Amino acid sequence: MEKTIGFIGCGNMGRAMVEGIMKAKLVYGDQMIVSNAHPEKLQELGNTYDFYIADNETVARHADIIFLAVKPHLYAKIIDEIKDKLKEDAILVSIAAGITLQDMQEMTEGQCRVVRAMPNTPALVSEGMSAVCFQADIDEEQRAEILTIFESFGKARVIEERLMESVIALSGSSPAYVFQFIEAMGDGGVMLGMPRKEAYFFAAQAVLGAAKMVLETELHPAELKDMVCSPAGTTIEAVAKLEEKGLRSAVIEAMRACADKNRLMNEK
Repeated sequence: MEKTIGFIGCGNMGRAMVEGIMKAKLVYGDQMIVSNAHPEKLQELGNTYDFYIADNETVARHADIIFLAVKPHLYAKIIDEIKDKLKEDAILVSIAAGITLQDMQEMTEGQCRVVRAMPNTPALVSEGMSAVCFQADIDEEQRAEILTIFESFGKARVIEERLMESVIALSGSSPAYVFQFIEAMGDGGVMLGMPRKEAYFFAAQAVLGAAKMVLETELHPAELKDMVCSPAGTTIEAVAKLEEKGLRSAVIEAMRACADKNRLMNEK
């Protein structure tokens, strides 16, 4: 890619994206410009990938595509700081929950094109899942460039903005649910006598393999589950206990809570 990519903010999500992009070698050296409220925290990462560490104004002046990887409550302040310094054809990408395309257009006063996206932290290991929605006047070439960035560290899909609330609960936040599930499985393994490190390894690999089966076979998850459950066997006993304890209901209600929180953020 010939464009220069900028990041304003480099917390957990921003760092995962920066590392994912640099590992994929989508850009090199000074084609990546990153700023952070605490620039000293970028030094080790910058030494590893040889990107340029700068302030917000420098990112705004030099980057063609700028990702705002800061907390939602900081958006208005930072956009006000940089909007008069952006390149003529700059594209500003929001990755924050609760910040809509309309919010971005109003904050920038129409001075640049805007994109809304929701990635997730598995970008760090090139297995991210990102949803992207575009301002209407972004052309096909620019859309392709944005998708190329997101696909450099995983999968990306273009969606209607009305579905972003679902995406936030479904893939944006869900790595945390899965980490909890793996931790719980690890605890169960320890209870049954396995050393903790080994228990987490077995649990994580089982989750990885199960997810890959869903993606590659394209079979319904229930069909894949049934394939593991032999009549009167051990697995159906475990599945029955998960149903008794409300696993599915807990997951659905957690997603509802996540979406409700996002809705409240949008209303502020």
